[in-house]
Amino acid sequence: MTSWDPELYRAFDDHRSRPFLDLVARIGEPGPGLSRVVDAGCGPGHLTGLLARRWPAATVEAFDSSPDMVAAARAAGVDAAQVDVRDWTPPRDTGVVVTNAVLQWVPEHPEVLRRWTASLAPGAWLAVQVPGNFDAPSHVLTREVAAQPRWRERILLRGTETVLDPLGYADLLATAGADVDAWETTYLQRLDGDDPVLRWVSGTALRPVRDALDDDAYAEFVAELAPRLRAAYPPSADGGTWFPFRRVFAVARTR
Repeated sequence: MTSWDPELYRAFDDHRSRPFLDLVARIGEPGPGLSRVVDAGCGPGHLTGLLARRWPAATVEAFDSSPDMVAAARAAGVDAAQVDVRDWTPPRDTGVVVTNAVLQWVPEHPEVLRRWTASLAPGAWLAVQVPGNFDAPSHVLTREVAAQPRWRERILLRGTETVLDPLGYADLLATAGADVDAWETTYLQRLDGDDPVLRWVSGTALRPVRDALDDDAYAEFVAELAPRLRAAYPPSADGGTWFPFRRVFAVARTR
């Protein structure tokens, strides 16, 4: 299980929240009797409250596989449970399932989505957002460093096969029995400070590297990666760094 640092993850809260808001904006109203809204992979719980405000009459549930994230969510007032998405099945009265920036960590998630769609009653909504930047320099350079002889026996990183493109999710969910709206967006994010792209990936893409290495080895790995990221993402004239981040979305309503 990948470990998580809720404080580090929330260091770029505005950037991480925007895709969630764009995803939820495309969800319609669930059918009659579907009164449960689920934040599947809630992280530190900082966005779960938005679901409660969107559907004030619903029962809102949240869960995450990370004990650190669950603890942070509970500290924020969210009654989160520790559950793996692979082990969870939507109750029949579920009207909305939101899974935001979660399924890229689950290689078998296409089958999870098929199972969830089959379990949901007609008129329920399933909303998915995953990063689509695994072929971006931030991730390519991380994999290149990890593939060097000194690291490759210790670090396993997935490549571009981690997620599908919008067409892939549209076909998957439509075949499973849903009407689908799928799209992609590339956000041009402004990052500030020293080594901002390194700090960004430290909260997400580098978590498996951090788990695999002790403190000294991780510092050495980062020292190799940092100058490559600086060269790939140079600061602009005003000192900020522009970081393109592609996201893939799918919103489906079960038939």
